[in-house]
Amino acid sequence: MELIDAIILGIIQGLTEFLPVSSSGHLELGKAILGAHALPEESLLFTVILHFATALSTLVVFRKDVFEILKGLFQFKWNEETQFSLKIVISMIPAALIGLFLNDFIEVFFDGAIIIVGIMLIITAVLLYLADLAKTTDKGVSFRSAFVIGMAQAVAILPGISRSGATISAAVLLGVDKAKSARFSFLMVVPLILGKVAKDLMGGEINFHGDQAVAMGAGFIAAFIAGLAACTWMIKLVRQSKLTYFAIYCLIVGLIAVAWSIWG
Repeated sequence: MELIDAIILGIIQGLTEFLPVSSSGHLELGKAILGAHALPEESLLFTVILHFATALSTLVVFRKDVFEILKGLFQFKWNEETQFSLKIVISMIPAALIGLFLNDFIEVFFDGAIIIVGIMLIITAVLLYLADLAKTTDKGVSFRSAFVIGMAQAVAILPGISRSGATISAAVLLGVDKAKSARFSFLMVVPLILGKVAKDLMGGEINFHGDQAVAMGAGFIAAFIAGLAACTWMIKLVRQSKLTYFAIYCLIVGLIAVAWSIWG
């Protein structure tokens, strides 16, 4: 992978992580356009690295929320922070199970299968449109809804299914307030990504070769910086704008991707 390709993919990851348009799907499309055809395991490795970068940017942007949660946890009481943290843990269960038992199967989808990305983007568009039809409420995330949102996140492991789009849509369709849905969606993925990276490190799956270390490092930095900008600016757009706009975008990109894979 060329240095400029890694930087471009890092920027794509950082900008699309916080919008319901599927960052993984855009990464696969970006790889296809740039011709960055790595082996499946290398492709997945680079994707994990970029997600790790945006997870760190999420921690920076939500540092006050994270601090309050940690402070509440150390009070060792059944308070709001403890309940929120438990809901985060519950939401992680479905994706964690898939990561443990279906990781090899998932890797196949990260190898330039553009038609799959296109179809999944179209599905994302439908989810966003349905969520936009849901009534506005002030309801928070319950323990039951946390698990359902976690199931949506597990499905979003597939490239083209937007993680934020699927989780926010699931939450909104369950009657959760849109702003609370967005906050929960962005915070729930952080421990999952950090856990995935820790698992790969301990399992020896992450090995930087000399000719790839610079490119992957540049991609990491690009994703982190772009993620900081996107998370502070675009998160308001996710919470306040109509999801139909994103649905239309995903539908157009999805149709283009399907057409490209068939006639390109």
